[in-house]
Amino acid sequence: MSSSRGLAAALLFASGPWVSGCVGLAEFRKLQYEVRQMKAGTGSSGRIADVSAEMDAMREQLSQIEGRLEVNEHQTQQALEEAKAARMAAAQGGVGAPSAASHDDPTAGLPPGSSASEEVKSYRAAYDAWRSDDNQVCIDRFGQFLQSFPTSQYADDAAFWLADCYYKQGDLKTAILRFDDVATRYPKSEKASEALYRQGEALLKLGPNFGKAAEKAFERVVKEHPQSQRAHDAEQQLKLLGAG
Repeated sequence: MSSSRGLAAALLFASGPWVSGCVGLAEFRKLQYEVRQMKAGTGSSGRIADVSAEMDAMREQLSQIEGRLEVNEHQTQQALEEAKAARMAAAQGGVGAPSAASHDDPTAGLPPGSSASEEVKSYRAAYDAWRSDDNQVCIDRFGQFLQSFPTSQYADDAAFWLADCYYKQGDLKTAILRFDDVATRYPKSEKASEALYRQGEALLKLGPNFGKAAEKAFERVVKEHPQSQRAHDAEQQLKLLGAG
């Protein structure tokens, strides 16, 4: 009878919702009924052995499924970590920096068939709107992304593209404030120097009355990000403005 109790416990454990997709509910009920019969002493030893074999097969099936899930999860996590490392290398001017497309699209490094997180999906949807020049949708989606995932590793990129969407939409004053926000909030991001430079460009577009403010933006690029790609461009702008 002790073996019947152990088998009953195993069946009750195995009948949880995480197995229901593999074995039919009717089959479980049949097995549970037979276990009750065994506990009552009416089951045969041969049938006990059969049920035990079925349980072993179920456990093996579950083990295989869990193994596949662990492998897929590991591959996805590894790809995200590699993408993050590449982003850091790009920010430091390191070797093996990814292309602009792979940097700004966090799903680019995921293996085929991998499922992205809600964070990545949200960023990708906003970035797709930016690439399509759907500026208002871009603004809405990146704004929502920053509200939902304020500490995301993609927050600096999201804030920059949000500012760029305002710039492309022609809302230069809002774009200037947004570009300044990128440089202030994420001073170590590779987007910081680009944001300051774009802020200077937007100020110049507002007219000559904003020339001094544009100079300050370009000066910040040179002073705060002297090793950035935009430092040389900022120096050229300062020369044209007579401040270099």
